Amino acid sequence: MLSNPAESAREIIAKALINSEKPCLTCSFQAEDVAILDLVRRQLPGITVLFLETGYHFASLIAYRDRLAHEWKLNLVNIEAKQSVVAQEAEFGKLYETDPSRCCHVRKVEPLMRGIEKYDLWLTGLRREQSPTRANLQPFETHRFPDGRTLTKVSPLYDWTTAEVFAYLSANDIPIVTLYSDGYTSIGCEPCTAKPAAGEHTRSGRWGGRKLECGLHTVSMKED
Repeated sequence: MLSNPAESAREIIAKALINSEKPCLTCSFQAEDVAILDLVRRQLPGITVLFLETGYHFASLIAYRDRLAHEWKLNLVNIEAKQSVVAQEAEFGKLYETDPSRCCHVRKVEPLMRGIEKYDLWLTGLRREQSPTRANLQPFETHRFPDGRTLTKVSPLYDWTTAEVFAYLSANDIPIVTLYSDGYTSIGCEPCTAKPAAGEHTRSGRWGGRKLECGLHTVSMKED
């Protein structure tokens, strides 16, 4: 790790943007996503910021999203599933309890696949340290999706530690969502997010330990 991880991230972002005509950044408004959002917006203020509005988020996270969108004048695009939460629960019940993978696919994966169709670069806040499923993450990856499309996926914070994420936010006077002070370390939909057990990795509190990924970052195949 370099003594200044932010500088390394800036170099990765600059390199990625040079070769892109239509970039986007997905943002959950968790700490690492806000850090990468701040780094990217300083180089490309008008970048499209995609947020997956599942209908199940914590109210405090939505309020925080709206605050940053206003203060930073973000080009924010909220992507939603074709079926509302009310309609989905009327037809299938609470899928997040009975079939969380299907719920994630319908409310996250399918909307994202539609949402990124017109972009040629996908910037993320993914980090190796987040969970075992991300341990081999590379800063630049080419991903092939089920429909045959390929897309460059860039994760400038790939080797950052959690401490470095929060140090960056603190150094730049960037507020964080209050859920962190409540003990949450990885924040997703409210029904599927819990505080991790002592000594566990940051994503261990997601989906009651039944899985580690919602499918957003596993639906595509990384090409060598």
